[in-house]
Amino acid sequence: MESLEKQLICPICLEMFTKPVVILPCQHNLCRKCANDVFQASNPYLSARSGSTVTSGGRFRCPSCRHEVVLDRHGVYGLQRNLLVENIIDMYKQGNTSKPVPEVKTDQPMCEEHEDEKINIYCITCSVPTCSLCKVFGAHKNCNVAPLNDVFGQQKVELTDCVSMLVGNNERVQAIISQLDETCRAIDENSRRQKSRVCETFDHLFVLLEEKKSEMTLRINAEQEEKLDYIRGLRRKYSEHLEGTAKLLETAIQTMDESEMAVFLQTAKPLLLKLVEGTNTSHLDKVQHGYENMEHFKANFDCQRKALAQISFRTGSQWGEHQRLSYVDLFV
Repeated sequence: MESLEKQLICPICLEMFTKPVVILPCQHNLCRKCANDVFQASNPYLSARSGSTVTSGGRFRCPSCRHEVVLDRHGVYGLQRNLLVENIIDMYKQGNTSKPVPEVKTDQPMCEEHEDEKINIYCITCSVPTCSLCKVFGAHKNCNVAPLNDVFGQQKVELTDCVSMLVGNNERVQAIISQLDETCRAIDENSRRQKSRVCETFDHLFVLLEEKKSEMTLRINAEQEEKLDYIRGLRRKYSEHLEGTAKLLETAIQTMDESEMAVFLQTAKPLLLKLVEGTNTSHLDKVQHGYENMEHFKANFDCQRKALAQISFRTGSQWGEHQRLSYVDLFV
């Protein structure tokens, strides 16, 4: 039964699936509300513009396998319900109601200064959980405090919001990486096209243009490699950023699963700062528009063709008079 319960946990809210459960194209399940939250986080401008639950379509990625889910104009309400999972959840809940629920004992952390006192309040001034005696007699007597439960709920909401922001930010970073991959392919394709045109032009000029052809081909290769090196390096930076935020996301999800308030609050604050920092991609370069363009390597030999058309056989004084015109002069 414990193994079955794990299969019925939503990867977003970490609770048992709530009706109606939706099944994604990749065969993974989400609560409909959680699917809608992920969709809105991935499409903030679309959801803000629509102003309703029915939109003009959009997309997001499955949190379990990263498969891209494309929605129609009905949004998440156009996804198929998983009636089988719903029925299993109903039967599971009915089976559990007939059994006595064992009492779960949790070890509540104790105050380090007052060993017999449980940690039951939160010092807002120092941002640490503490006990009542510390507020009355101890180091926090001049600090502002609040009930542990209030701060627990507030910071859990903040952490949930940051997780949603990070999910949306990761979607945008993944889109940038896909765009960088497409830019690499465009550079390769444009480079091949331009090299083909250059080679075709030089082939008409035979051996006389062989040296020039090689020179221009090398220039294209050099710029191609320079641009590809830059794009690959930029893609590597975005991938490293994505890996880092993915680890933060995993840590945040694990932290959200922590039921003990004091333990949660000991790690939530620094984790919040790291999550906010993870959404910042301003330090990463952006590819300028038209960076993949290689049109400036287009070869133009109109003048050389005209000069070649004027070359003819000469004898005697004609050759002496026109000997300054050589094949080298055609390309100076």
